[in-house]
Amino acid sequence: METIKQLITDGKTDEAIRLLDEYIEKNALSDEAYYLRGNAYRKKGDVRQALNNYLTAIDLNPDSPAQIAHNQLISIMNFYNKDMFNQ
Repeated sequence: METIKQLITDGKTDEAIRLLDEYIEKNALSDEAYYLRGNAYRKKGDVRQALNNYLTAIDLNPDSPAQIAHNQLISIMNFYNKDMFNQ
């Protein structure tokens, strides 16, 4: 997982997602893998996929750090959308 974390940090999100897809095929109950894949999609700018992966991680483990990431992303989206209406 450390290699995948580094790929995400380095902005190599497509490679990280590919490796996580392979990992999840064999380890479907790994909340950490879904959390990391959510982080990769978020860094890539795909908010919908990020949220979906965070929710899966939370379903698998309610104490997952995905809970914080999910809440932060929702807050950002709510703030952004409010600004769009106040123009």
